[in-house]
Amino acid sequence: MWSEPEAMALSSHFLDEDKALACVHCGLCLGSCPTYLETGNENDSPRGRVYLMRSIENGRLSLNGSHSPVSHMDRCLGCRACETACPSGVAYGQLLEATRDHIERHARRPWYQRLLRRWLIEKIFPFPTRFRWAALPAMAVKRMDIASLLPRFLSEAMELLPDKLSRVRLPALAPSHTQPARGRVGLLTGCVMPVLFGETHQSTIQLIQALGFDVVIPSQQRCCGALHAHSGKLAEARELAQHNLQVFEQADCDVVLANAAGCGSTLKEYDHLLSQDPVVWERASQFVAKVRDFSEWMEQQGASLRERFASAHAQGWSLPEPLNGLTTFHDACHLAHAQGITMPPRQWVQAVAGPHYVELNEADICCGSAGSYNLTEPEMAARLQLRKTSHIRQSKASLVITTNPGCILQIQSGLKKEGLSSVRVMHLADYLEMALRHLPSEIARR
Repeated sequence: MWSEPEAMALSSHFLDEDKALACVHCGLCLGSCPTYLETGNENDSPRGRVYLMRSIENGRLSLNGSHSPVSHMDRCLGCRACETACPSGVAYGQLLEATRDHIERHARRPWYQRLLRRWLIEKIFPFPTRFRWAALPAMAVKRMDIASLLPRFLSEAMELLPDKLSRVRLPALAPSHTQPARGRVGLLTGCVMPVLFGETHQSTIQLIQALGFDVVIPSQQRCCGALHAHSGKLAEARELAQHNLQVFEQADCDVVLANAAGCGSTLKEYDHLLSQDPVVWERASQFVAKVRDFSEWMEQQGASLRERFASAHAQGWSLPEPLNGLTTFHDACHLAHAQGITMPPRQWVQAVAGPHYVELNEADICCGSAGSYNLTEPEMAARLQLRKTSHIRQSKASLVITTNPGCILQIQSGLKKEGLSSVRVMHLADYLEMALRHLPSEIARR
């Protein structure tokens, strides 16, 4: 007999069966799935998880009990590398989010998981002010070197924190360096970025200004909803999406730009998140058409800057530290797989690094950050972190460029653990802005 919560779960159909049946279990996704590569367990593979999703939907598996499939769903990074590999076009990310939403409404979790998910991930991280106040005592504990006395999920979180928080204050409007401006770019600031990577926002703004665009930073914007959508809180994600949709409509931007891969992929899926209401869906579709990742936008608008880098190299440009060593690039999952963008950021790194660029083995395999994954699944996150840092060691690079704040924190932490603290990890925007500042003056002024 099913318990009352399980009976309710059975009556709640959550899965788009047509999307699930698009998976033909061919197995071409297996070699791209980080958790399957680590465990070899079919239940930790994309096709195995799709089968588990359908079994939950059809009532063949209970969410609670000794044979619960919840651990296999939790262990999924949501990196969506399987979508890149899939010849059938399975919308795995959408299936996963729907399943996790169902799990959060019907599965019983241990108290510490509830604390982590409902307090830290849902009530602290998405709110920059709260996050800043929570991070201050955490950083003090980290400096006192007593984090090991705390529960593992808290000690792991503290290990990821940088040495200091950002104090950058962003303006509501940053005008173009040249007038008239070529257009208006709206910048999504996100929730983690203002607290830990305000300087990256500053670099992004300066590059946009240098290319002749005004930058609009709406003060009323909120978290993009990625953390909620990925952790099974779709109702909350939809509320945030509707709020941001209205805010950026009022800002009257030509483009909405995200410099965090996870945020950008969520913005580009607002039309899916808000598909229940045809009127809202139409507005969301128009919004999605304006969304660009930073590297994508730079590829479209930054030809003049690329030419300046090429001219500098032709004249024997000596790159300043830390840009003058071997440089490699790590693909953020939600840029490479969720957005399908791999070449633009790489080409920008190559434009600056020139002959100092080296390709990273398994560059598009997840580093283990995956939003809040390194807090909810620290064991698997650590295994993937070690896998990534081992490849960086083999590359002999002294500088790693990527496009997502979570990746930067995860890789930096991993390098420190492996005695590779001298290897620096930078966001692409900071890398390009630093390179622009150090161009020969006669080239920089062009």
